[in-house]
Amino acid sequence: MEPENQTDIPQFILLGLSEEAELQPLLFGLFLSMYLVTFTGNLLIILAITTDSHLHTPMYFFLSNLSFADICFTSTTIPKMLLNIHMQKNVITYEECITQMHFFILFAGLDNFLLTVMAYDRFVAICHPLQYTVIMNPRFCGLLLLACWVLTFMDSLLNGLLVLRLSFCTELEISHFFCELNQVVHLACSDTFLNDIVLYLATGLLGTIPLTGILFSYMKIVLSILKISSAGGKSKAFSTCGSHLSVVSLFYGTGLGVYLSSAAIENSRVTAIASVMYTVATPMLNPFIYSLRNKDIKQALRKLFS
Repeated sequence: MEPENQTDIPQFILLGLSEEAELQPLLFGLFLSMYLVTFTGNLLIILAITTDSHLHTPMYFFLSNLSFADICFTSTTIPKMLLNIHMQKNVITYEECITQMHFFILFAGLDNFLLTVMAYDRFVAICHPLQYTVIMNPRFCGLLLLACWVLTFMDSLLNGLLVLRLSFCTELEISHFFCELNQVVHLACSDTFLNDIVLYLATGLLGTIPLTGILFSYMKIVLSILKISSAGGKSKAFSTCGSHLSVVSLFYGTGLGVYLSSAAIENSRVTAIASVMYTVATPMLNPFIYSLRNKDIKQALRKLFS
C-alpha cells in the first residue's frame, strides 16, 4: 500500500545528533553552554560598539550587525533542540519547520553577505585610505546593509514558498537537529525538480559571488601591503584585517567542509554532527577572535565593565 499524500503535515521527526538516551544530558549541557557563550559574547560586542563613540566607524558598524546576525542564526536552531531534549521528544510541527528554515536561510545568508561587505570595507581602508571616509559614508554603509537584508530575505522567502507547494508522505524523519532545507525537500512525495534547481542556483550564486568578492578584495589588499616599505606599516595593515580574515576562513572553511563531506559520505548523521561547526561553533568563536585580536574592542569592553 502506497503512503498517503498529505497537504497539512502535523509534524516532522528530528532525529538529532544521537538517539542514545544516556548522551542526551551531555548534549543538552554542551549545547546550552555553547549557546549561552555565543549569545553573551556577541551581545557584549554589540554593547561595546554601541556605547563607545570611538567605535562608530563603518568597520565596527558592520561587525555589530554580524554579531546580531550570529545571535539570531544560532537562535533559530539551538533553543528548539534544547527544548526537545528537555521534553524528551523529537518532533517539530510543519509550521515550526517552515519558519525555522526561513530564518536559518535568512541569517546564514546575512552572515555571508556581511562578511563580504566587511572585506570591501577593509579593501577601501587599505587600498584607498585617503578616500575612505568619502566612499564609506554613513548613507552608503546603510545601503550596503539594506542590500544584504533584501538579498537574503528574497532567497529565504523564495525557498520557503517553494517548500510550501510540496506535498509530503508519511515518512517524515529528518536526520538532523534542525529542519535543513535539502533534507526536507527530499522528504516530499511531489516533484522537487524546481526546488532542486532553485536551491543549487541560489547556493551557487549566493555562495560563489560573495566568496569571489572576498578573495578579490584580499588579493588587492595583499598587493597594496607588499608595496608598503616599512615593516611597521605592513604589520599595522595586516592587523586591521587579521580578525576578519580569521572569521572568513572559519565560516567558509567549515561550511564548505560540511557540504563537501556530505557529498562524499552518504551518512546524514555524520553531516549533522559536522554541521555543528558552522551553525554553532563559528558564531561562538567570532566574538573571541575579534576581542582577542583587536585592542579597540578590548578597550571598549573594559569601559563597558567599568
